[in-house]
Amino acid sequence: MEVANLKPSLAWKLNHVGLSPMHLALQHKCTKMVRGLITINSQLIRVKAKGMITPLHYLAQTEDPDLLAELLSTCPSSIEDTTIHCETAAHVAIKNCSIRCFKVLLGWLRRVNKEDILNWKDEDGNTALHIAISTNQTEVVKLLVKHANVNVKNFNDLTAMDIFHLQGSLQNTEIGKILHKAKAKKASDLTSNMTLGDYLSKELTLIDKRDKYFGINIQNNPNDNRTVILVAAILIATATYQAGLSPPAGYWQDDYKPPANNGTTNNTHNSSLGDGQRQHRAGQMIMSPADLFYFLAVNGSAFHLSVWTILVIIIGLPFSRAVYISTWLLLQAYYSSMTATFPTQGSVALTVGRFLYITFTVISAGVAYMIPRRAFCNHQKLKRRVDTMRGSSVLTRPEN
Repeated sequence: MEVANLKPSLAWKLNHVGLSPMHLALQHKCTKMVRGLITINSQLIRVKAKGMITPLHYLAQTEDPDLLAELLSTCPSSIEDTTIHCETAAHVAIKNCSIRCFKVLLGWLRRVNKEDILNWKDEDGNTALHIAISTNQTEVVKLLVKHANVNVKNFNDLTAMDIFHLQGSLQNTEIGKILHKAKAKKASDLTSNMTLGDYLSKELTLIDKRDKYFGINIQNNPNDNRTVILVAAILIATATYQAGLSPPAGYWQDDYKPPANNGTTNNTHNSSLGDGQRQHRAGQMIMSPADLFYFLAVNGSAFHLSVWTILVIIIGLPFSRAVYISTWLLLQAYYSSMTATFPTQGSVALTVGRFLYITFTVISAGVAYMIPRRAFCNHQKLKRRVDTMRGSSVLTRPEN
């Protein structure tokens, strides 16, 4: 340990059989030395020995889930390393029937939102699910169908269901039930899959255009345009929402209805009570019709445009569904406020204007919610059709 501390480069050296000090420590179950090495440099977890096997791969084939979890938490990026046979740690764990280690790997992938690694293929095009079915590991299959694509084909054009049927008398009926419940299909029943080349040959989707505009998924992109635009949109939405609730002239504090013109006495009395006032109710906006229409048109357009910008930017991010729902409720609250405070009496122009504004508000709220959501769903559906070596992540995340 002292040598590795004084000269860290030695910890990366491989011996004559292609093993690093970390691999040797794992082989001889020197857990204390393993922890000491990763304390010196956590990237030692990614050092590749003969066959491009990392310490994580080595642990995945053993029954030491605690140390495996410790290595994952120390170097999260190590989960993406593959062997010379293109096997991930999940492949290795399943091939060696190390269920406890696989559960640790699955739990980690779920917590860091990288379940798509389960769809990565080895040199034969097999995903973790293909291997689990071919080795009749019912418990693993039950876990995988919840998080992996059950209709991925390997390089022999076989899906998980095809492999199950090819087992003949060795078929596990419970696995068959699990696959049927997960809507797994044979390759002959799949008509919508496409290659990566087909996908890249297509026109950009709306989400692709958004990503291009904001510089999302561009390797080594120093500019985070989304953050700047999102902050500006939130400020505009906040200001315009508050302005809509507190219009410049305020609200009437009482009800007023001009009395009928029944004579001179009544006219004189009316003049002293509020000559020139239009009919109104308490809580309605005071602004004149012309000023009111102009204010609401400008303020409402700015509010809905800023909300739409926020929804477009956040779509696809973690917890975006919760933000979508809360934003929809905000739009409904804005709509209710405008409906309750818009003048309803006084002239035909106000009545027509109220109807048009409320219609505009409802349509804008629907458009702001539906278009980004529909575009994202279509984009995700298209990505799921693409059959690649590294799942759909290759379509969204560049290699470092």
